[in-house]
Amino acid sequence: MNNIRKDIINNLKNKKENEHIKKTQRQIVKNKLKKRIDRQNNNKEIDKLKKKKQINFGKINKKQSKSSEITGNITRKKKVIWELIVAVFLFTFLAGRLAYIQFIEGEELQSMAYMAQTLDRNINPKRGTIYDSTGKNILAVSSTVETITVNPVNISKENKEKVAEALTRIFDLDYETVLKRVTKRSSIETIVKKIDKEKADELRIWMKDNNITSGINIDEDTKRYYPYNNLASQIIGFCGSDNQGLDGIEAWYDKELKGSKRKDNKSNRCKRW
Repeated sequence: MNNIRKDIINNLKNKKENEHIKKTQRQIVKNKLKKRIDRQNNNKEIDKLKKKKQINFGKINKKQSKSSEITGNITRKKKVIWELIVAVFLFTFLAGRLAYIQFIEGEELQSMAYMAQTLDRNINPKRGTIYDSTGKNILAVSSTVETITVNPVNISKENKEKVAEALTRIFDLDYETVLKRVTKRSSIETIVKKIDKEKADELRIWMKDNNITSGINIDEDTKRYYPYNNLASQIIGFCGSDNQGLDGIEAWYDKELKGSKRKDNKSNRCKRW
């Protein structure tokens, strides 16, 4: 009986051991399978990653640079458009202003210019007379002469050459010089100074015959004469072309002799054609 028990016990022990061994073996197999599956999964992930396209940073940079260039071009275009708009606005404003001055205010400005050029000029006064100690003999005297000036802007284009020819012929001047003065874009030009009244009257007749009513001015002026020529000339002295005393009594008493300039206006006007 004891032997039978021992055999039964041994059998049970062996059975348990076998079962344990089998369990262990199954566990090992499971672990191996799990590891194999994990490896396969890992390999699949790696393959997927390999199959994925690599990121091309160069292309990305190119795209960014292109977008920045496009943005810069758009900004420059906007700037050019605004500059053109401002330029067109300024040009339109200036053109409108010029048109307003020329067509609306033109006549008024022209008349104001004419007044400034012809009716508001300084006229030299007649210089005082110098007598000897007796008060009877005249040593220096001023006589009335005339000065010819022109206002080129008031002479029409078709009359400029005609006026230049007439002034050259009447006063024996150089034609080219006179033509330059007549065609200048200035307010007033002097043609000849201190001429006799006969010559000025000849010009007046020509202006009347040719219907020239503006642009030529005949202004009263004075010229200094010394009846005794060089007698006591160092004491009496002499005057310059503008009737200013330069030496002797003429210079010493210049303030008393020269008088004061006057304006050529409507109330005090020399004869003009």
